[in-house]
Amino acid sequence: GAVAPGGAGMKILLLLLLVCALLWGLQRLKRSARRHEDESSASRPATPDLMLVCAHCGVHVPRDEALPGRGGVFCGEAHRTEFEKTHPHS
Repeated sequence: GAVAPGGAGMKILLLLLLVCALLWGLQRLKRSARRHEDESSASRPATPDLMLVCAHCGVHVPRDEALPGRGGVFCGEAHRTEFEKTHPHS
């Protein structure tokens, strides 16, 4: 049969509406917090890497990526090998 206004059906509907509103609010809060995190990390300047110059080609490479060799540092294994072949006494 039909449910009378204000009966169990109305209570369930209100409860469902309340749960949906709560979930929607939590989702907005999470999104807002995530956006705030992104903004705060973007506002902090990154520590610059020390750049070194490849002894073979002159390109600048981060210190962490540079390869040491005879005669300096290099941007890659190929340039280190090439430089050491052409400069055997460096």
